Amino acid sequence: MDELSKPNKIKTVRPETLEFIILYNQLRGRAFNNNSELADALGFNSASSITEIIKSRQNIDPEKLKVFKEKYGEYLGSQKRTADKPVAASREEGIPMYDIIATASGVEVYNDINDALPVGRMNFPGIEECDFALPVWGHSMYPYLENGCWVALKVITDNKILPGEVYYIEWGDYRMYKRLLASDNPEEVIAHSDNVTEMVGNRLKYAPFPIRIDEIKKLCLVKDIHKKHNH
Repeated sequence: MDELSKPNKIKTVRPETLEFIILYNQLRGRAFNNNSELADALGFNSASSITEIIKSRQNIDPEKLKVFKEKYGEYLGSQKRTADKPVAASREEGIPMYDIIATASGVEVYNDINDALPVGRMNFPGIEECDFALPVWGHSMYPYLENGCWVALKVITDNKILPGEVYYIEWGDYRMYKRLLASDNPEEVIAHSDNVTEMVGNRLKYAPFPIRIDEIKKLCLVKDIHKKHNH
């Protein structure tokens, strides 16, 4: 009886919401500077309404999408004029890079990328399908991810996880890179750190821990790594 009374946690993301998210990522920094400015333009009460749509896939009112497209039509029009050469345009523009840094304590907690402006564009073959790039701070994923390298990420909207792959995840108040492994509990994954050499006493400094899949707020697959060059 208890199982039947539990609410269904599966969220259906409507097409207009996905369209809004794509346009948001394309126009941020060009048509508008931050979520507060966009919220005012679309008639939302606060910037958090925009953040909920982008981060948590909260469905947008179709009328709000209509207002968005009317408000920034001139920017969308410029994109349509280059639609005859989509591959060339994508390679020229690249993906946005957000310089999100770790806290001073070294804990792998990152600021919200939706509150930051891109610091540049990443552009090299193989990352055309990626959505954005973030730096790596900390040593928990060494040697696979080195401190200071940049990572091209692909947003996974259905939370389908390939065990053994490395992901950027937002979970609780934490934002981190971890290799996600299968758990004996089908509702969980094991967040594993590749750095198994650093110890605190007789314990691993970066010990594995379980995460409930339905508590993952954002899931991004690591598609490519741009490591620092030592000269």
